[in-house]
Amino acid sequence: METRIKAIEERNKRVELDKRWETSLTRKICIMLLTYIVVVIYSDLIRRYDYVFLTFLVPVIGFALSTLSLKAIRTVWEKNIK
Repeated sequence: METRIKAIEERNKRVELDKRWETSLTRKICIMLLTYIVVVIYSDLIRRYDYVFLTFLVPVIGFALSTLSLKAIRTVWEKNIK
């Protein structure tokens, strides 16, 4: 019974940490900065072309880069938050 209680407590700690990360200012700022950087670089690259479908890639690229790089940022954040 004690092992089950400890397992539940550990799970609750992970869930609370996930919730704190999802609402953290660090995560929001990182997503904004990464999206801004992608938009600036991408806009500079596509201004030479008049192809409307290229502009639709901006949010996709920003989202992909933010989700890929946020794992590393979250690791650092978790070490500093505890």
